[in-house]
Amino acid sequence: MPIISMFYGIIIRLFLLDNKHHNLPHIHAKYGEFEASIGINDGEILAGELPRKQLRLVQAWIELHQDELRADWELAVNGENPYKIDPL
Repeated sequence: MPIISMFYGIIIRLFLLDNKHHNLPHIHAKYGEFEASIGINDGEILAGELPRKQLRLVQAWIELHQDELRADWELAVNGENPYKIDPL
């Protein structure tokens, strides 16, 4: 589960070969004891939870890095390590 970015105490990961669980392109965001799977296409929570402020930060980051996230998703579902993406 490679870490692809970190900002404001939020850790963003893309799990390798993870398209079977939610079947949608998504990231995993962790902040303290909170963790959520968040869709890359729309920034909506698929599972778990994050505090509102941190969720909005992650959603803004997703919007800024859509193309990079989609490319990383393709790498990850094929079992390859995704590239790091700049923080907010």
